[in-house]
Amino acid sequence: MVKQLDELLGKAKALLDKGVWDYGDPESAEADILANRLEAAVARLTMPGSVYRDQLKRGSGYSSKGRLPHNMSVAYTLRDDLNSGWTETVVELVHADTYSDYLEMADALLAKGYKDAAAVITGTSLEVHVRALCVKNGVTTAVAGKPKKADTMNADLKKAGVYDGLRQKQVTAWMDLRNKAAHGNYGDYDKAEVRQFIDGVQAFLMKYPA
Repeated sequence: MVKQLDELLGKAKALLDKGVWDYGDPESAEADILANRLEAAVARLTMPGSVYRDQLKRGSGYSSKGRLPHNMSVAYTLRDDLNSGWTETVVELVHADTYSDYLEMADALLAKGYKDAAAVITGTSLEVHVRALCVKNGVTTAVAGKPKKADTMNADLKKAGVYDGLRQKQVTAWMDLRNKAAHGNYGDYDKAEVRQFIDGVQAFLMKYPA
């Protein structure tokens, strides 16, 4: 992403360094093209409703001479934010969208009376999120080439200070419910517990994004 922006910004800077041009000059047409390409790049690399897209709109009515520098300033800001780790926020947003879809599915299944399927889907989302939290916080997810179990990763996250012991115990309880559903022990929990499971995991995902 940074490479794309650097390439376009380099071309735009070289054009501006040539000096002033008049409307109808080849440089004017090139400025329009580069302004459009910068706008497209920023839109392609950001989320709908982002500040970067809003900033672009402010320069939409500018002339060629004004729009190119304006779009360059937005692109420079985005590039610097990307270099500073802004892409981690993008990853979190994508994960949040994915988990939201699965939890909505679990919610719909529970409403139709399929508590066991709802519990399995919610538990799977939880385990995937715990693994993603490990990756985000530099906690290893494998030992001797084998993936760690969910309980081990949960304990490691507590040791790393990502969350406290109370939260660790709650995650352990949720995973136990998921295991009961996955192994066919359907009488060991009821619909109300699955409801609390879904709501609890949803709150957990929001409080500890990955």
